[in-house]
Amino acid sequence: MYIVDLHSHSNVSDGILNPDELIAYAAEKKVNMLALTDHDDIAGLEIAKKKSVELGIHFINGVEVSVSWRNRTIHMVGLDFDHQNKDLAQGLKKIREGRIDRAKKIAYGLAMVGIPNAYEEAKKFASHQVIGRVHFAHFLVSKGYSKNIKTVFNKYMTKGKPGYVDHQWASLEDAVNWINNAGGKAVIAHPGRYDMGSKLYPQFFQEFKELGGSGIEVISGSQSFNQIDYFADFAERHELYGSVGSDFHGHGVSYRDLGPTHQLPDKVKPIWSQFLTTN
Repeated sequence: MYIVDLHSHSNVSDGILNPDELIAYAAEKKVNMLALTDHDDIAGLEIAKKKSVELGIHFINGVEVSVSWRNRTIHMVGLDFDHQNKDLAQGLKKIREGRIDRAKKIAYGLAMVGIPNAYEEAKKFASHQVIGRVHFAHFLVSKGYSKNIKTVFNKYMTKGKPGYVDHQWASLEDAVNWINNAGGKAVIAHPGRYDMGSKLYPQFFQEFKELGGSGIEVISGSQSFNQIDYFADFAERHELYGSVGSDFHGHGVSYRDLGPTHQLPDKVKPIWSQFLTTN
């Protein structure tokens, strides 16, 4: 069985393992093709690529781009692009700068409910520049404010809670263009999380397709069997490729382990068929 996982994270963003460790773990799990898709950051790609060559894994350059669409936050995975492309690098840098601003606002909100120094404390859990909500979650759990990460999000980070910050990310058009102009493929990550309903999903995928989008993450660590069929139908209808990804962040903080086991429905063309001739 050829095992493909096109959505994973290292500690360059909010994963636990460093890029070397992630690749070593992928080899242990018998993964044949892996993409490292850190949030808005490609700093780990060269290290991961080198380790992949050593261990015989077909490595795919990846990134998970934060996007705003109709007042919703969407995540888009870019795959198989030139990581030295200047426009992509500049776009991602701008998003990361926005993450810093958001993190400071999150810290301010937490301070208002009696949790001081949250920005400085959360930064200790972020190995690189990207500071995300999960780093605040680790801090809050470590200091006993919550029992676990899931509780943190429910208590502090969702809409209406003290750590929630509404933020404008990259536009859908910009994100697709950055990825395409760098020679890559744009894929909608874990679409089941967005809860758009029967009216918005078709509009969203149609706009994504018209802008030059390539695929949908039909199989994701956070999606059910019913959702697999649901999004496979959208992929077929809009002539989009299907992708698979565990969204692995590390043990104890992931929906599932590295290396998805579900098969992509036969009616959907696998996006990795576009990568099998590259390395």
